[in-house]
Amino acid sequence: MRFEGTSAYVATDDLKVAVNAAIALERPLLVKGEPGTGKTVLAIEIAKALGAPLIEWHIKSTTKALQGLYEYDAVTRLRDSQLGDARVKDIRNYIKRGKLWEAFVADERPVLLIDEIDKADIEFPNDLLQELDRMEFFVYETGETIRARRRPIVVITSNNEKELPDAFLRRCFFHYIRFPDADTMRAIIEVHFPGIKHRLVAEALRLFYEIRDVPGMKKKPSTSELLDWLKLLMVEDIAPETLRERDPKKLIPPLHGALIKNEQDVHLFERLAFMSRREGR
Repeated sequence: MRFEGTSAYVATDDLKVAVNAAIALERPLLVKGEPGTGKTVLAIEIAKALGAPLIEWHIKSTTKALQGLYEYDAVTRLRDSQLGDARVKDIRNYIKRGKLWEAFVADERPVLLIDEIDKADIEFPNDLLQELDRMEFFVYETGETIRARRRPIVVITSNNEKELPDAFLRRCFFHYIRFPDADTMRAIIEVHFPGIKHRLVAEALRLFYEIRDVPGMKKKPSTSELLDWLKLLMVEDIAPETLRERDPKKLIPPLHGALIKNEQDVHLFERLAFMSRREGR
């Protein structure tokens, strides 16, 4: 099983190497990078490329590791016992399988996505160490051990919002997705907008990278935001010349709401425009 990218996902050579190394080593692939660099989509595309089922576990701040294994609904069982429901005799009726359980018992070797692991409590990765390492866990309520039929391909994403434990990192194959350079970005754009005007792309990319390079930006625009902006430029039929001929009173490009997503960055550009006008007097 080798990943060589897909027609819908531009994978760099180093990313392909990382994915295939993780598959060969049977280690979880830990992917970090800026938001919008395609970390989550990577797992989806790996599943498509390999013809494997995809199981997605999206982590929230309230997510606990045990939820990935199973959840026992004691409250519903108590209520059913009060109502005389015959199901209470079998405790399995009140155990909900988690995403790891689903991955372990899947008929085909699945791709398991554990998305944005750094959103959870700091102990969350440690609580999954044994299960991800041994590929088994014990269900206390039924006294059974659930073992993986075959080791799933595990992709774990992180936005680097908090440090992950060393013991967890040792068990993963790590890859950092760098922000795409201009050539890679052109290839990504061509995938999403085949036949798009090259002059429009050239001017849009120039402005896009200029915005990302402005010192003091709180949130730099991402790849997904660039794609949204390009779609709007095409819908509104904005000419490349409009992007090239910048009004010194307006440093923010047209339809900037697709690129700049908070008021602090808007104020930053307004201050830069004011300073530009003063220097031009």
